[in-house]
Amino acid sequence: MISRVTRSKAEAATSYNQLSRWYDWIAGSTERKYRNLGLELLQAQAGERILEIGFGTGHCLLALAKAVGPQGRVGGIDISVGMLNITQTRLQAAGVAAWVDLQVGDAVQIPFEHGSFDAVFMSFTLELFDTPEIPLVLEQCRQVLRPDGRIGLVAMVMPERPGFAVRLYECFHARWPALVDCRPIYARQALQEAGFTLENARRLMMWGLPVDVIRAHKP
Repeated sequence: MISRVTRSKAEAATSYNQLSRWYDWIAGSTERKYRNLGLELLQAQAGERILEIGFGTGHCLLALAKAVGPQGRVGGIDISVGMLNITQTRLQAAGVAAWVDLQVGDAVQIPFEHGSFDAVFMSFTLELFDTPEIPLVLEQCRQVLRPDGRIGLVAMVMPERPGFAVRLYECFHARWPALVDCRPIYARQALQEAGFTLENARRLMMWGLPVDVIRAHKP
């Protein structure tokens, strides 16, 4: 069993608004290695249309915008206004904001047209949704992807035999969900159950916690 998410969406939005100014200092350096590998596997190309769900402070969104260039388009959705403001400033400073469309919202209902993206990217985001919402989010991803579109996912995952680090982390998640917000999930299984075909999956460790970096496609 994986842990449930007990805080409300309003509580999550408030928490990320408060953390947005400090998020890079708290988690940015820890996550960088894994999200960069996720971007590498996704292989964004010039002229493509790519959506990032849970863009946070915008580092991956900026990399995607540079990769697709002005002939492409990048969409982004995040639950936090604070995160959006920081990301918008980052994109404007880099001169790429003109071809990026940012939205504040919940990925259980993605506010973009069906079949409008070549790829979707999520990094340490799917774990933030409650267990019954995970298939809903992945179905939304399927809907906004064109046929044979691809998805890149970086996620903390539950191993077959959880060790001490995983069990301890889950205790912290249960006690302080606003700070220890992610929790391990079955990422590969969730993608397959949503109808995606796995193409590449790598398992790494982060402070003793398993992290999967996955590329899959919509048949």
